Amino acid sequence: MADFQQKRRTFMKWAAAFPLLARVSIQQAMGSGWAEVAKKSTDNVYTRLGVKPIINGRGTWTYLSATLELPEVKAAQEAASQHYVNIFELQAGVGRRLAALTGAESGMITSGAAGAMASATAGCIAGTDPDKIWQLPDTTGLRHEVVMVGGRSPFDSAIRLAGGILVLADSAEQLPNAINANTAMIYTTSSPEQLAIEIAIAKSHNVPILMDAADGIPPIDKLRLFAKMGCDLYTVSGGKGLCGPQCSGVLLGRKDLIDAALANTSPWEGAVCRPMKVGKEEIIGCLAAVEAWFHMDVNALNKEWSMRVQRIASMVGTVPGVETKIYTPETNQYPTLVVSWDQSAWGYTIADCARDLLNGSPSIAVLTDDNPSDVLSRKEMRNKSSKGSQSNKLEIVSMTLKPGEEIIVGRRLRQLLSAASGKPKSKLEPE
Repeated sequence: MADFQQKRRTFMKWAAAFPLLARVSIQQAMGSGWAEVAKKSTDNVYTRLGVKPIINGRGTWTYLSATLELPEVKAAQEAASQHYVNIFELQAGVGRRLAALTGAESGMITSGAAGAMASATAGCIAGTDPDKIWQLPDTTGLRHEVVMVGGRSPFDSAIRLAGGILVLADSAEQLPNAINANTAMIYTTSSPEQLAIEIAIAKSHNVPILMDAADGIPPIDKLRLFAKMGCDLYTVSGGKGLCGPQCSGVLLGRKDLIDAALANTSPWEGAVCRPMKVGKEEIIGCLAAVEAWFHMDVNALNKEWSMRVQRIASMVGTVPGVETKIYTPETNQYPTLVVSWDQSAWGYTIADCARDLLNGSPSIAVLTDDNPSDVLSRKEMRNKSSKGSQSNKLEIVSMTLKPGEEIIVGRRLRQLLSAASGKPKSKLEPE
């Protein structure tokens, strides 16, 4: 009976995948579809420099150039590049528009969410006083402690660069005891439910709180949610789910605090965040991304993203012993495919598969437990060989795949897993 059930499941997987695999074969024969996408990856502005482009199934990681800009963003940046403008006036105008869109009192465009962290910290420490602004990052005589709810962050150097001294609080329960006369700001990445508790504590102590939701878009409604919750400051990355310029971010919140952040940021000469410059093209482009998301058909977009990972799941699911699951994470809310198999029995690990995908042509990046851009990972890599290391899961993120690339990913992954399992590939699968 168990054998019958297994054969039945295998048949159902093949029945579901057959139309897709047949279409792939036909497209290859005609030189269209995914085959044309693959061809374009071998001749472009990057390959001419000897740099290998990547099919990105890993997600909006900065080291993988994060995101592809929306058409509206590219058009807005092109228009912005045709004129000179006073950046002080531009940030003020954009701040008014962001306020109208989100319900926050004001806003500004920063050099990424980490740039927003630095500008917010400097603003909370020095305010708009020119003498204090000039003094930073020396905080002698100034309130300078920043309470980190949940402990340290890989990005807290942005806070320390502006002069902030970190005070760690593992949870909201520890927050009241961490606040004192030197506390300039509270930093958090908590869920909305937990954030509400932290906001109440911050207000009771008259200390501003910064919510870092760098990867919180989509959904775009979070930009309005945090304003309704009374969050003093909050930020999202412009170059991740927002699909704006990679070197941009949005900082929103109380007008007095936004004004203070602006006073400590480029183009002010002498401000500690002067190096974190954001140009007119990034400012207009990031605003265009926010505008576009508030008019976007998110349901249609989610349907498109879901179909991409469903196609990959259909292709690799025909390999005996391979399990697939599609889910949407709480952060980076894009439909995501999880692929798993018995690594020990096959003698083929998740890390092996990810490496083979990345080293192939075209190069394919998938999401595993590693973080190649984490400074601390360099120390770990010196101390142990990656050979034979095991990750818990292999995931493929739908949002960063371009149309047609899911076929390339599914085909390559199916080939690798078929070979690793010792099962012959179907003749239907193109070479």
